[in-house]
Amino acid sequence: MENVDRILSESPSIEELEDILHGGQLSCNHVGEVWPNLFLGNMYMSHDRYGLWRLGITHVLDAAHGKMCCKGSDDFYGTTVKYYAVPANDLPTFDISPFFYPSARYIHDALSTTDAKVFVHCAVGVSLKERRWIYPNRGFLKQLITLNNELNNKAQSK
Repeated sequence: MENVDRILSESPSIEELEDILHGGQLSCNHVGEVWPNLFLGNMYMSHDRYGLWRLGITHVLDAAHGKMCCKGSDDFYGTTVKYYAVPANDLPTFDISPFFYPSARYIHDALSTTDAKVFVHCAVGVSLKERRWIYPNRGFLKQLITLNNELNNKAQSK
């Protein structure tokens, strides 16, 4: 956890992130709760409406609603689940950074409501190492490092 705390306060290299992500215990869960009422998972779980219902999921953020995969919709989830699609492809060259803040707002707004549970998924589905495998592409890692720098600079300037 010490490495994670350091990463949150200073920008690591891509290699350092990969070392952290590729180390530790492996699991192949399709979904895991990574924060209270915030679940991360994969496309397999996103297609399991019964499984999502059992978890009490009220909101879905599809972070891979691109041409290559994940074609969820409001119709698929019905009226009991709110759906938000990020038109992204899981490629190192895809710039997902314009969707960071709108996605964060969607998650924040959802979790600010009573009894909400949010399921965020991409195609492969990765989250914290203690929960399952993590193999984000290098393009995504670079964009996360940039976001981390921006957030740290804003926090320091206050």
